[in-house]
Amino acid sequence: MEKIRVLIVDDSIVVRRVVREELESQADIEVAGSAPSGRIALEKMKQLNPDLVILDIEMPDMDGLTALTHLHRSHPATPVVMFSSLTELGAVATLEALSRGASDFFAKPGGPGGLEASRHVIRTELIPSIRALCARKQASPPIREKITSPPVPSCPIASTARIDVLAIGASTGGPNALAEIFTLFPPGLPVPIVVVQHMPPMFTQMLAERLSKNSQIPTVEAKSGSQLEPGKAWVAPGDHHLTLVREGTRICTKITQEPHENACRPAVDPLFRSVASIYGRNCLAVVLTGMGQDGLRGCEAIRAAGGQILVQDESTSVVWGMPGFVARAGLADRALPLPMIAGEIIRRIRGGCG
Repeated sequence: MEKIRVLIVDDSIVVRRVVREELESQADIEVAGSAPSGRIALEKMKQLNPDLVILDIEMPDMDGLTALTHLHRSHPATPVVMFSSLTELGAVATLEALSRGASDFFAKPGGPGGLEASRHVIRTELIPSIRALCARKQASPPIREKITSPPVPSCPIASTARIDVLAIGASTGGPNALAEIFTLFPPGLPVPIVVVQHMPPMFTQMLAERLSKNSQIPTVEAKSGSQLEPGKAWVAPGDHHLTLVREGTRICTKITQEPHENACRPAVDPLFRSVASIYGRNCLAVVLTGMGQDGLRGCEAIRAAGGQILVQDESTSVVWGMPGFVARAGLADRALPLPMIAGEIIRRIRGGCG
C-alpha cells in the first residue's frame, strides 16, 4: 500500500516532534518533511510534493494564513489541515483559513497537559481526517458508490408537506458549505434553521457570528430556552448537543452534555431525532460534507416521520462520509452539488417538488 506523505509546518520543535511521532506510528502514513515557517514550507513543497500539509497559524517569517494562500495557489489539489491553538484568536484565524481553502482544522490544546492532549487529538481526530482527505491515495480505499440519483424517488409523497423547520448537519468542509448556502438564503425565510457543525467550543460562536455577518439570516450560538423563530438560525455550541423541545405552545432549543454520539458532541443525530419527534413530516433535513456517519440514524428517524432529506453530492464534498452514508442507505430525496442546495431548500420551503 502506498503511504500518505505529510509535510508538518509548525514553529514549535516540540509540536513538530509530537506530530511526527504520532504519524510515523501509523503503517499507512509517513512524514515527508517538516518546516518551522510558512516560507520554508513553500520551498519544501517544490522538492517534496506531499499528499497533505499540516499547518500552524501563528509562525514567524510567514504565518500560516499567508502560507495557505500561496499553497492553495501553487498546489490547489493538496489538502491542508490547520492545527492551531484553542484560543479566541486561533478560532477566528482558523475560520479565515477555512475560507481560504483549508480542508479541515483541529484545535491544539494548551495548558499543563497540552502535549498529551495534543497526542490524543492527533490519534483520534487528525489521523482519521488525513486518511479521509487522502482516501484516493490508498491502494484499497473504501468502496463508495457514485450516486447521482439516490435509490428512492426524487420526489416522494412526503415532499408535498409543508416545511416548518430546516435542520442542517455538517463536519469536514462544513463551514464553507454553510457559508455558501446561507449567503443564498433570502431575508425573511419563513422557517427557523438549526445547525450542527462538528467544532470545539469558541469555534462555534465564531462560526455563528460569521454566518450572521455574511448572510441575511441572523445566526447565534444556541443556548437552552430560546424560542425558534422564522428567518433565524441557531448553531450547536461546541462540546454540547443541540436538541429541540416543546414548551407549551413554544418550540425551544435545549443544550445538553449527554454522552458523545458517533464520537461527536455536538452530534447531528440527537438534533435530527428531536426534529423528527416534534415536526414529523413537516421538516427538511440537509446533510453536508463531513467525515463519518453522524446523521444517518437521525435521517432514519426523519424518513420514518415522513420528513424530507437532501444531501450534498460526492463531487462537491470535501469528504463524502456523512452524506454518502445517508445516500447509500436510500434515505435522501436528492443528492445535489453544493451550488444547487440553497435553491432546492428554498423551493421546497415555498412548496412543491416539481
